Amino acid sequence: MTDVRLRIVLGLALAAGCSQCNEEAEEEAEEVETEAETEAEAETEEAPDLSPLVEPLQPPEVDMDKVYLGRRLYHDPILSGDGTVSCASCHSLEHGGAENRRTSEGMGGAIGPINSPTVLNAHFNFRQFWDGRAADLQEQAGGPVENPIEMGGSFADAVQRIEADEWYDDRFTAVYGGDDPVTKENITDAIAEYERYLVTPAPWDDYLRGDVTALTDQQKRGWASFQEAGCIACHQGVNLGGTMYQKLGAVQDYFEQRDTEITEADLGRFNVTQDEEDRHVFKVATLRNVTLTPPYFHDGSQTDLRETVRIMAQVQLGKELTDEQIDDIVAFLGALEGELPDEARLPEDQLPPDRTTASADTGSSETAG
Repeated sequence: MTDVRLRIVLGLALAAGCSQCNEEAEEEAEEVETEAETEAEAETEEAPDLSPLVEPLQPPEVDMDKVYLGRRLYHDPILSGDGTVSCASCHSLEHGGAENRRTSEGMGGAIGPINSPTVLNAHFNFRQFWDGRAADLQEQAGGPVENPIEMGGSFADAVQRIEADEWYDDRFTAVYGGDDPVTKENITDAIAEYERYLVTPAPWDDYLRGDVTALTDQQKRGWASFQEAGCIACHQGVNLGGTMYQKLGAVQDYFEQRDTEITEADLGRFNVTQDEEDRHVFKVATLRNVTLTPPYFHDGSQTDLRETVRIMAQVQLGKELTDEQIDDIVAFLGALEGELPDEARLPEDQLPPDRTTASADTGSSETAG
């Protein structure tokens, strides 16, 4: 628009052919040119600072009938051996899809060896669990049920209990059909579909789509520091994480700094592959909703996000960040905090009954090895 105005003004000046008109026209042309330069500078300043290594979140298409069924199963301790532990026990929607404990607590108060990662946006992870032992959400959903220090049950017992429940019997038949719709495959499929639904669009996604007002000035500085420090080398993709494995302590020895005994969980992916190169290697965690999910690291050893950022910069990048850089990065991480989908929470009228008596009656408190 300003280029058009400039050409019109200059054209009128030439047509007029008088010195005064020319002077006035030149002055106006200079003003228009200055205005154009100002607009160009503003557009440059306001343009989102994007990177090809990140992209906005796009919720996947889901089958809502499976989502509703999976939602109930996710919040129901019917899958556990003693009827006391559900998926939500360690992956609470009220704590960013994770838990407010250093490590998980399973059936009978058994203490697990590792901190539960968030289930929110887990659909976008390239593998599941810290050590990547599950290929997808359905495989992940089947793991805890028969783990003796998690749910401590068996799918054979869980299927019997679910078939005896009228609510489940009706819905499994409606969703899956067939003569025997209640199976391990269908149970884990429904839970996985619900978990696929648990995506949380955030201000960060609006910014990536061009809304420069979605982030504060401090968050924009934090995004710049995040890139300059090198965090984006591992925390990238839709989830700003979950796209690769990385050794914890790539530059400095994390475990020496932690100064506690090495546990089996500390071995990371080595437990899966028995490959020495995978010792202390873990799936890079997503940073979405990280402000909601303390404590941090696989060992749950840090409760303060600022300290967590400082440690990561040291052991992964060999860098000492300034307090200002840390504050800005933490502010940026706040822009990754998103909203749960509308029907993520289980309605009160669908809350499951007490399952402890039913589990004891069926003798399903035995654990599966």
